[in-house]
Amino acid sequence: MHCFWKTMILLVFTSVAIHYTAFRTLPSSPFNLYQFSSFQNYSLWGQEKAPPQEPEPAGGAGDDPYLSNVTRKTHILILAATRTGSSFFSQLLNQHQEVFFLFEPIYHVHSAALLKSDSHMIRDTRQQLLRSLYNCDLYALENHIVPRPANHMTRRLFRRGMSRALCHRPVCEAFGPTDFDVYEWDCVNKCGPLNMTLAKDACQESPHVVIKTVRVRHIEEVRGLVEDPQLNVKVIQLVRDARGVISSRMETFTQSYNPWHVWKKTGQKPDNFNLHTIKDVCNDSYSSVLTALAKPHWLKGKYMLVRYEDLARNPLQKTKEIYDFLGLPMDKSVRDWISANTQVRNVLQTRVKFGTSRNSTANAESWRLRLGYDMVEYMQTVCGKPLLQLGYKTVNSMEQLRNMSLSLVEDMTFEPFL
Repeated sequence: MHCFWKTMILLVFTSVAIHYTAFRTLPSSPFNLYQFSSFQNYSLWGQEKAPPQEPEPAGGAGDDPYLSNVTRKTHILILAATRTGSSFFSQLLNQHQEVFFLFEPIYHVHSAALLKSDSHMIRDTRQQLLRSLYNCDLYALENHIVPRPANHMTRRLFRRGMSRALCHRPVCEAFGPTDFDVYEWDCVNKCGPLNMTLAKDACQESPHVVIKTVRVRHIEEVRGLVEDPQLNVKVIQLVRDARGVISSRMETFTQSYNPWHVWKKTGQKPDNFNLHTIKDVCNDSYSSVLTALAKPHWLKGKYMLVRYEDLARNPLQKTKEIYDFLGLPMDKSVRDWISANTQVRNVLQTRVKFGTSRNSTANAESWRLRLGYDMVEYMQTVCGKPLLQLGYKTVNSMEQLRNMSLSLVEDMTFEPFL
């Protein structure tokens, strides 16, 4: 019996040794490792597990099969200046059912305390926050909300009601999936405090993250994000006739533009008139646009320029072009929103400072009826080059300014850089 157990033990060790040797001599199998990595990645994004995609041809993120799966999401960054129609424009993407939209999250970065810091620190903070948000790390936003959220709950997220995703299930139970056109104040009043954990989960479940900001003045500032293959960010830059921008800001920010109102009322430019105001408006986007239109390699397939006037005159057609560039289907909810919000006949609706409902065609050049010719002439002198580059015609008389049958927007095509 004693010999029997010795024999059994010897056989066991011999078997282990044989299996170990066979395992060591097998060729490595990176495909199996890749399969496992891919399955992990799908579950991390909250999607149904699926077999790995075939690696793309050489070049870019396609060289790495793991990255090609990570980047199956398309994220969008909307760059604009204040009063260029960006609130209206962003809703064309926000209404899509597969989009997680954030309206001006960088607003929280520009708090009074941080403004005391140098511009490089603010720029770096903006970029870090954008990177975190595209990765659905909404907790990173809490570091900039005042007062800081307790237990990941806050009422202070800037203009939460502009985001469909933050006003619907699973983030908010007050509205059903078919209630797409929820007024901003209804969301704030009925949804209660924002649960950042639920928002984070909703973001991870969404195929696309869209962020709109007027606080990034130059596209070079987000180059690191655009070049990151794991983020797969595409940039849409929205511009508008500087004369229309000034007119809109005069109505919206009355106190800040008081010298302009004095000029309009008296017909005389004030002696203490600040030239920087109009220069900032002209240069706010122009330098960034010139950089993009020069087609640097890092923007290839990543950039599209949109004029607000083109969008206002042909909202459905232009929106389709935008969705084609992004590679996304334009679903029925987007079409329905365009139909409901671009033919407003109620004058009170069109005058809401930060509203998105408007008679878009009439609104595109309505500034021509509000500004005096001397003011327009002055702006044309200061902003002549940007106006010309972007296809905006100048006027030489009051008659030309008021003749609404003649558009001041040239027919120009700005093809996406593909």
